[in-house]
Amino acid sequence: MGTLVGHVVPGFGFVLIGLWHLFNHIKLHLQHPNSYRAPIWFPASKFRYLELLLIILGSSASVAMELFISPEKHQPFDDDGTIPSNHLHNFEHASISMTFLVYAALAIVLDKLAPRAQHGLTQILGAVAFGQQLLLFHLHSSDHLGPEGQYHLLLQLVILVSLITTLVGLGFPKSFLISFVRSLSIFFQGIWLMVMGVMLWTPGLISKGCFLNDEEGHEVVKCQSEEARHRALSLVNLLFSWFLIGIAVFGVAFYLVLVKFYGEKVEYFTLGSDRESEEDDDVESQKRSNVGDSKSFVDHMGKTAFAPIDMER
Repeated sequence: MGTLVGHVVPGFGFVLIGLWHLFNHIKLHLQHPNSYRAPIWFPASKFRYLELLLIILGSSASVAMELFISPEKHQPFDDDGTIPSNHLHNFEHASISMTFLVYAALAIVLDKLAPRAQHGLTQILGAVAFGQQLLLFHLHSSDHLGPEGQYHLLLQLVILVSLITTLVGLGFPKSFLISFVRSLSIFFQGIWLMVMGVMLWTPGLISKGCFLNDEEGHEVVKCQSEEARHRALSLVNLLFSWFLIGIAVFGVAFYLVLVKFYGEKVEYFTLGSDRESEEDDDVESQKRSNVGDSKSFVDHMGKTAFAPIDMER
């Protein structure tokens, strides 16, 4: 993963999944605002498990790339069977991919068996995947001091949002805003991974006073002085803040665009339903009123009819 392609390709995958979730959550909420319940994944119209199979294929390709294709020996172990230090980050990245692979595979199994706890278990598996991702990026064996470490630190904040919203979604499955934020955070993960790949491994975009240095077959950005390092970290922070603003604007704009396509239909449906319910309430109240009037009339007639008999007695 420690290359331009190694960040851009998985980042593109996160972008696709994030957009797919964002579109479907907004559409589902607009069409069914009262009965909305957030799913953890969305079936495709022509092939139900398309999303999950893409995650499985992407994760499998990532594991193969990290452990078998990228290493010079096409296997990650040393001659004595141990893991060499320069391949530790390969195992970390592969472990993240394997967790997402397990999530997608078990989600398919749960959907086919359809147990009562299917939704909750699938959501927990998604939380485990994000938790694993956060843990391994936090304990990453790569550089934590330079610009690369700062990019990873800020990525952890976005992953934390994905994890928290997934866990909170267990208790609030009908909350659209939780699903909206989670989808945007997944999308943001992908964007930031792609930005990392471009900014860290394109020599012309590296901060002034810093350079690419080969360390045990892994290129790392190093800075010539402490001042250059602080400048590089500040630029990373600024870049993240600008992308955060852009993601927020994009999310609201995307929502408003879909409202234009699906909103009017939903409003018409909702008004019709309200009128029908109001009419039903009116009919029921009229029925109760008629029944009450009938009972009052019968009671009155009964009292009037039997009044003379009581007097004669």
